[in-house]
Order: sequence, then C-alpha cells, then structure tokens
Amino acid sequence: MNKEFIMALEEITKEKGISKDVIYDALEAALVSSYKKNYGTNQNAKVEIDRETGNISVYTELNVVEEAEDEYKEISVAMAKVEDPFLEIGDVYRKEITPSKFGRIAAQTAKQVVIQRIKDAERDVIYQDFVDRENELITGQIQRINKNVIFFDLGKTEAILPPSEQIEGVEYNQGDRLKLFVLEVKKTTKGPQIILSRSHPSLIKRLFELEVPEIQEGIVDIFSIAREAGSRTKIAVFSKSEDVDPLGACVGFKGSRVRAIVDELDDEKIDIVVWDKKIRNFIANSLSPSKVVEVVVNEKEKSALVIVPDYQLSLAIGKEGQNARLAAKLTNWKIDIKSETQFDEYYDNLSEEEQEKLNDLMNQDQEYYEVITYDENAPKGISIEDKEHFEDIYNADDKYSVVKEEI
Repeated sequence: MNKEFIMALEEITKEKGISKDVIYDALEAALVSSYKKNYGTNQNAKVEIDRETGNISVYTELNVVEEAEDEYKEISVAMAKVEDPFLEIGDVYRKEITPSKFGRIAAQTAKQVVIQRIKDAERDVIYQDFVDRENELITGQIQRINKNVIFFDLGKTEAILPPSEQIEGVEYNQGDRLKLFVLEVKKTTKGPQIILSRSHPSLIKRLFELEVPEIQEGIVDIFSIAREAGSRTKIAVFSKSEDVDPLGACVGFKGSRVRAIVDELDDEKIDIVVWDKKIRNFIANSLSPSKVVEVVVNEKEKSALVIVPDYQLSLAIGKEGQNARLAAKLTNWKIDIKSETQFDEYYDNLSEEEQEKLNDLMNQDQEYYEVITYDENAPKGISIEDKEHFEDIYNADDKYSVVKEEI
C-alpha cells in the first residue's frame, strides 16, 4: 500500500462515517491471517501499518532468554545482542519478518476488508436509525410478497410484515403504501431485520397521535385500547382540559380525523369512548354503542354486572360476544351483561342475604354521571359502524349534548 491508498481510505472513512482506527485494526488483523495462510508459519506474527506512509511491516516478538528452546517465541541473549547490543535477558526483541512479495497480498486483503467494513458500517447506521424507531409509526411500500411474507421498501433498507402481524382477510398488493407499526428491530449478520405490524393495538395509538393534534400536544390522552384487528377496536380517551372535548378532538370536523384512520385500516370499526376515573362510568362507556341502565361493581373481584334495556342486550353483547369482550379488555374488568328482564329474574332467585349484598353494591355510588353524546339516548362514546352511518352522524345539525343519567 502507499500514501495514495491512505488518503483514499481517509476520504472513504469520512464519507461513510467510519472510524479510521476500526478500519486499520480490522486490516491489520486480516493481514495477520493472510500471512499465516500464505506462509504457513507458527510464528506469533503481528502486522503494523504506518498511518502516514501506508508501509506495512510484519514482525514477531521474541522473549530474550539465556538459551532459546522455542524458536517461535524465544531468542537467546547472544543472538539478540547481535541485532541490538542493549538487549538483556527478560527484554522483548521485535524481529521483522515481512516477506518480499507481501505487498500484493496486502493490497488484495485491504480491498476486501475495506469493502466489508463499509458494508458493516452502513448496516450499523441503518440499525441505529431504525432501532430508535421501534414502537413508532412508519410508512412503507410493498416491494414483493414471498410465501405470505410481505417485504416493504423503506428507502435505505427493507422490512418484513410476517403473516402473524397481518390483518386476516385483507388483500395486500405490490406497490401498496401502508402505515405500519415498527414492532422489533433485530441485529443479524446480514444486517438489521425490521419486523412490522398491521395488527398490533399500538398501531391504533400511533395513528390517533398522527391525526389528532390534541393528542400530540398532550391535551387529550389515550387511556387504553382493545383491538381485534380487521374487525373492531375500542379506544378510551380523556381530556386534561375542560375546554377540550376528547371525543370531538378524536373524531374531527365532520369525522375527518377518525375517517382517515378507518380508511387506513380498511374500514375496521372503531368505537371511541371517554375514560372516567369512576369505574362504573367507564364500564358503561366501554359498552358503546349500547345504552346502559345500571352498573354494579365488585371492587374486590374486579367484576361488574351491567344491566341494559331488553332491546339493547344483543347490541351490548355484540356479534359473537365481541362488544362485551372488547369492553372487558378495555377496562380490564370482568363484565357480565344482563337485560332488565334477566336481571329481575336473577334477583328474584337470590336468597334474602344475597339480595342484601347486591343491594349494598348497588347503593355504593349512586351519583350522577355525564354522558357526552349526539343524542340523549346514546352512550358516552361514538361508534363508527360503517361509512354511511358515520356520515349520517356528522352531517346532522345537532351539536354535542350533555345528558345526565343516574346509575
């Protein structure tokens, strides 16, 4: 190698943001391997590159002893003094063993090492860039689909959407641009592996953060999310400011904000409900779009009995129990739903002692609670069932109304 090579190497390291020492250390280690491979020696060979001139020297270090027994590790004091009269027993003699044709081998090795280190450095840069974006939202374009694994072009690299993180029943096509949740970034020998998700509940959170400025600013907060990807999501929100309605902020003017999220998720239904510090109210809200008559809570068992009008029972439970199931996930409470008729029958079959216990639970918190809705019969929340229903709501002239119900 020569000075021109050193200058070129410095340019490359600056351009790629690689430490020169990293390159030199790797190069010296590779040259040691090349030396041993080509010259088949057992010597404790070391390589040193002059950072100024590019000159390469191969040397070995020998311990100065009275009588040498291992020629690869030791040198007698008599032989050492021939080379350097100041050497004494116990010193280390540095013996140069650079082969005459080692320059050609060094040049080939240097090229390979530099190319590999540049690749490694670029992979590290990509890894550091994306590992910092774990749990964030990203936009990618489908590059190809192979055995149900979807590969996304992210510009500098590609990422995968495995079958387990896809939404069942949704058709994906090459060229589609989607918003995705960065689930995990792994470091591998082939470079960073970026795993994306379309089914993770946190995708909903990131989409609302993107569409709702009040969430970005910390005025409106997301309390919890329950999701059955591709079918329905419930999200509980609350406002830290009395002047900001959390439902209105999340829905947007004429539903523009939530519509953008629904469209992104291929018409997945979204129920937006208001979180309340009183668990009875929160449970009632979580069952949106069903109307709730009463909520009886058992704090010890973290369970609730919810009473709904007879005509609302199937709506409260939902298709295949989905509405009740999502409400339970959203609140992290066990929820048992009964119609008024079912509750009357249930109550009549209780013993006097059991009736007294139930009455005590029902009388624990007989306060009024607010329900912010579009009409005085709706629950505290908004359910986006489908686009037509959604547009009917937001084309109406009625403003928000605040009604009070007793539970």
